[in-house]
Amino acid sequence: MNYQITNLTDEKVNEKDLESVINKVSQTLGVENSIVSIVLTGDEHIHEINKIYRGIDRPTDVISFAFLDEETNPNNITDLGEIYISLEKAHTQAVEYNHSFKRELCFLLTHGLLHLLGYDHMTKEDEKEMFGLQEEILSSLNIER
Repeated sequence: MNYQITNLTDEKVNEKDLESVINKVSQTLGVENSIVSIVLTGDEHIHEINKIYRGIDRPTDVISFAFLDEETNPNNITDLGEIYISLEKAHTQAVEYNHSFKRELCFLLTHGLLHLLGYDHMTKEDEKEMFGLQEEILSSLNIER
């Protein structure tokens, strides 16, 4: 899977951690011929996006915008979409859940990627499938709680 990471914050992030998640999701789900854009941002920016596009007037941790359709570009690469992740929320949630920032950031990226690939958690059954796959991917990378 091809990817572009844009960090709109001053915080340094280990992009190798993100790359390992992207590669594992790509291999696990067979989406090597695709591209995704990842934007690392802060609470203020993601709050604005959440309000405009979801009508929710508060910051969130991750938002995915799927571009997935049946068409591919001339190079046969499917543009899956964009993922916005709030680094501020990732730090807060890492403390709340008593695990590392790395684990939280990788969880949020995995969660966003699975949404772009059509997974959801609107029903208990779907939630079990999606969250189980997230844990399987993270565990295979030794990214544990």
